Amino acid sequence: MAIPLSPVALLAALRAEGVKVNEVGNWRTHNRNHKGLWGPVNGVMIHHTVTSGTAGSVALCRDGHSALPGPLCHGVIDKTGVVHLVGHGRTNHAGLGDNAVLQAVIAERALPADRAADTDGNRHFYGFECVNLGDGKDPWPAAQLDAIERVSAAICRAHGWTQRSVIGHLEWQPGKIDPRGFTMDSMRARIGARLGGAAPPAKPPAAYEPFPGTAFFAAGRRSALVTAMGKRLVAEGCGRYKVGPGPAWSTADRDSYAAWQRKLGYEGGDADGIPGKASWDRLKVPHNT
Repeated sequence: MAIPLSPVALLAALRAEGVKVNEVGNWRTHNRNHKGLWGPVNGVMIHHTVTSGTAGSVALCRDGHSALPGPLCHGVIDKTGVVHLVGHGRTNHAGLGDNAVLQAVIAERALPADRAADTDGNRHFYGFECVNLGDGKDPWPAAQLDAIERVSAAICRAHGWTQRSVIGHLEWQPGKIDPRGFTMDSMRARIGARLGGAAPPAKPPAAYEPFPGTAFFAAGRRSALVTAMGKRLVAEGCGRYKVGPGPAWSTADRDSYAAWQRKLGYEGGDADGIPGKASWDRLKVPHNT
């Protein structure tokens, strides 16, 4: 049982565990707190999205749908191992589950079978949706499983919990099957092994933001990372902004990045304003904590 981590503390814990993080929009204040309590928190719950594709899955988990408003979790773990933070506070991910399971999580002992739906899980669990169809055929890449392990270990480490504080949705609510494709016992064994090792450094080993991937820089993308990138471009004399930089990826961002690419010696189609890993690493965008 614990007070929920603040957004800054959560982000620091994830990065200290080596998690690749993408901050989505106003995730730090995006929640369902007006509908009920958030905390005390007792564990981490893992789900699968029943969707494919990162962008659509992240949008769905952030915004929800007509029958279930978002956010639908705290973070979305994509197949490349990037964790997209979409909410902080109470989120619509766990629903009603078995109080006997909650008591076992609190005591960190073996879980009983989930037979009831009498307890508010949204209050008590951090929730992470993993991009997977949940049909038993869609693969779970090594990078995605590693991210699930790291995210879970990071939160457990921050709260002083063991791996027994991590459960699957299928262990909480009768009739649920997620996550399907690996066992929670095997994942808890991985988390336990990680927690049993040396503690991570107090600060991330890298001073700069890792390259988030070309697909990150798409029309409509909003992230604090875009603002941080724009500030670095301005500092390098490559800013082409009339107003900003701001959190929304724009033509001005692309023009500014193209100027940076040209400064590095890229020409023609290689200076198209879309970040690549080599030019991104040389820009050295600082962590935004």
